[in-house]
Amino acid sequence: MAQVINEQDIINAICLSQAYYKNIRPEDVLVELTYDEDTGFGAEVEVNGQIEIFNTAAMIGALRVWIKDVLHLDPFSTGIALVLDDEEGIIARLS
Repeated sequence: MAQVINEQDIINAICLSQAYYKNIRPEDVLVELTYDEDTGFGAEVEVNGQIEIFNTAAMIGALRVWIKDVLHLDPFSTGIALVLDDEEGIIARLS
């Protein structure tokens, strides 16, 4: 069975990656995950009052940081699939 990253940890991954790139604390980042049938997965990320829209690729990049630093796995040999789950919301399945 593939490992699953839940919705809260996807949000945490985005916060962590933004903290690294912008030299801020992860708790200074606000994230709202989104899904649209036409554009797919995304996130609205707010840092210091500035809003940035993440697409699926940016979310995967943030998850690679999480996979490396929190799960201690190779972030580039791990497959990542974002999934809209009826019960759990937006999750990531790792393979």
